[in-house]
Amino acid sequence: MSRHIRRRSKLKVRLTVAGAGVLASAAVAATVAIASAGEVPRTHEGATTKTAKAGADHAVFVQGNELDGNTIHAFKRGDDGKLTAAGTYGTGGRGGDQVDAPTDSLASQGSLVYDRRSHLLLAVNAGSNTVTSFRVAGQKLTDRRVVHSGGDFPASIAVSGKLAYVMNAGGAGSVQGFEITSRGLKPLGGSHRTLGLDNERVPLFSSSPGQVAFTPGGRELVVTTKSANTIEVFPMRRDGRPARQAVVNDSAGGVPFAITFDKAGRMLVAEAEKSTVSTYKVRADGRLKVVQKPLANGQNTLCWLERAGDFFYGGNTGNSTVTGYRTDAHGRLALTNEVGIATPPSAMSQGVIDLAVTQDERFLYVQNGTSGTVDGFRIGRNGSLTKVTTVTGLPAFAESGMEGIAAV
Repeated sequence: MSRHIRRRSKLKVRLTVAGAGVLASAAVAATVAIASAGEVPRTHEGATTKTAKAGADHAVFVQGNELDGNTIHAFKRGDDGKLTAAGTYGTGGRGGDQVDAPTDSLASQGSLVYDRRSHLLLAVNAGSNTVTSFRVAGQKLTDRRVVHSGGDFPASIAVSGKLAYVMNAGGAGSVQGFEITSRGLKPLGGSHRTLGLDNERVPLFSSSPGQVAFTPGGRELVVTTKSANTIEVFPMRRDGRPARQAVVNDSAGGVPFAITFDKAGRMLVAEAEKSTVSTYKVRADGRLKVVQKPLANGQNTLCWLERAGDFFYGGNTGNSTVTGYRTDAHGRLALTNEVGIATPPSAMSQGVIDLAVTQDERFLYVQNGTSGTVDGFRIGRNGSLTKVTTVTGLPAFAESGMEGIAAV
């Protein structure tokens, strides 16, 4: 497919009404490439001959999403939260760029995911319709394996137990299931489900789905659709396959995008149109009950949302700010401060997009798409953020740009 440079829209979400056109299920994804167990990084700084412990350890991984060859940038995280470059690894696929995307080429949350159970890092290759898995040891990535995503323009991944589901944003949109094995991802037959959208193979950023996520118990698979303004829930069968059709719920706020959950299992959804967050209870039949109506943060274009204990942090790409939230004993959400800004923007922090919280919930890392940087913050006991590091020189947003971050 030929590529051309497109003129960008302004930094705001424009709703487009997507028509529903149900398409036949795509064929089960097949493995398209497998690299040797000793995958050599494209560049690697500070290499060591010592054997690293199994699984990621004090690491932050950033997806470059380059159109001519997607890469994962690995960083070692110090006890103080500072990051040190530890290598750059080719995924064996190509990055992607949605039509008219203003700051974030993939227009999604969850494009790079670390699974602690299997010690695998999973990355989408939106430009080649594939998904890459790496074995992680410390900050080192090995055993690269690449599989077809089961659709067009994969943009988000969800993991629960031994299952991974990939959300394909192009065309009709779809979810495709995979088994997580010792040899990477294995397509799960009979798991492909359409979302009934009406996109091109490379979708318009505002009409693509925003994220796929499992509920905490893994009994439901949830997808947000932006311009369709729905939250679609697939009840999961015991064999790891979704119900044949999703339960379609109207979103309480405009342009639902990112999904996260509180400690009690309530679902929080970030809504880009008016920078709001709504809270839901997910019922076993797939229907949603609104627990708290949309809470506005006073910022511009809230798209990303991550939890750190009782606190939540949202990325507002329109004005490059991060908002802090907290929940009370009853699960009610409130801003950590009246103005809705947990950390103000800086010249090095333009185009806030994806966020990641470390496993110990001590640090928050924020991607800045326009400036090509990642900021690291220490999370205070009251939810305040103190900047401790800034990494520069990452792929900045132009024709495309980095998107996807995972922290351990």
